[in-house]
Amino acid sequence: MREQILGLTTPLTAIVFMTTLLLLWQRGGVGRHVLAFAFGYFFFGLGFGITHLFPTDSPFLFHATQLFYALASGCLIWGVCDRIGVAVSLPALGMTYGAAALALVAAVVLSQDAGPRLVIVNTGYGVMFVIGTVTLLGSTRREWIDRLIIAALAINAADFLLRPSLTLLAEGAIPVAEYRQSIYYSVINLVLTVKALGMAMVLLGASFHDLVRNVRERGSFDSMTGLRIRHAFEKEADRRLATAAHDGVPVCMVVADIDHFKQVNDLWGHQAGDSAIAAFGELLGSMIREEDLAGRVGGEEFCVLVWDCRGDAAARLAERVRLTFSHLVHPALGEGICLTASFGVVQRQGRESYHTMFARADAELYRAKNGGRNRVASEGEAGQADRPNGDGEGDSTVQTMPRIAAA
Repeated sequence: MREQILGLTTPLTAIVFMTTLLLLWQRGGVGRHVLAFAFGYFFFGLGFGITHLFPTDSPFLFHATQLFYALASGCLIWGVCDRIGVAVSLPALGMTYGAAALALVAAVVLSQDAGPRLVIVNTGYGVMFVIGTVTLLGSTRREWIDRLIIAALAINAADFLLRPSLTLLAEGAIPVAEYRQSIYYSVINLVLTVKALGMAMVLLGASFHDLVRNVRERGSFDSMTGLRIRHAFEKEADRRLATAAHDGVPVCMVVADIDHFKQVNDLWGHQAGDSAIAAFGELLGSMIREEDLAGRVGGEEFCVLVWDCRGDAAARLAERVRLTFSHLVHPALGEGICLTASFGVVQRQGRESYHTMFARADAELYRAKNGGRNRVASEGEAGQADRPNGDGEGDSTVQTMPRIAAA
């Protein structure tokens, strides 16, 4: 009776978890890995249910359950790896299943003892979970929820690899016809149910953790430019500066400001000004590296923390952005109208704080403004790094806007 109850309640529980995960994926925007978790519980429920549908002496019983449990394991393992951006070897998982399936065929043909079949299929699952655990251990991401997932995979791997052999050593041979009356069958039903519940709690916890983090991150980015807002930028910059100080990594800061922005709003309106800000933010985000940090720290003011970089290289980056922006077309401003920006660049000195570093970069920005705008000013290189427009045109904003104003 207990096995019959488990045979009904465990698949129903799997369906509940599957439905919850599907809703999280559909409405929470938490990533495709949650969809993989849902499929994992779908296949687990099928495998568990089939165990109670086929007669124990059916040659298809172990093959069917192996297929669905392997699919469930593969979905869960792929999902937890995809969640943190690492790729698990699908060929390795597939070959593990294939080898176990071939070995199971031989065991079914050669013996009526359920023991070898159980060891074969569970060893296959165990190896799959070992592959997943090793893959996760190779990632540098180590939040508490990530460590919990690694522990859950390792526990599953150890259980699949050790439990069948230990149980069979205690019980001895199990004729296939008597499989459902065996101690092993009672143990495996209970263990699978407990593990499924435990793993579901971990995966649901990870999914809700990711959902909350995504909501927080969406509130940390400027909707107009896609860059971090000031508070979020400063918080992340403080964290990275602490890491740079600990690891001895050189860091530079670039502060940029769109020239004559008030006149843009006055002449063309705030929508045109917003369009210019969005264009500069998009350009800035596209021209920095993944390890760099960019944010919108004021109305038309931007800041970039350039990782593992010295002052001259950061100044060259600023010059590339300056030159590209000065030739950027702004449809909202009319044909042939270009804008410019000024830049201040500094390299971190010692272990100085974000605010001290920003103040120095801001001073360089104002030096660029006072020097005629549309240029890069870099601390300590007054002759070389006060870089005026390299295209030989003056401050295009100053030249263009008065003519339009007069018109």
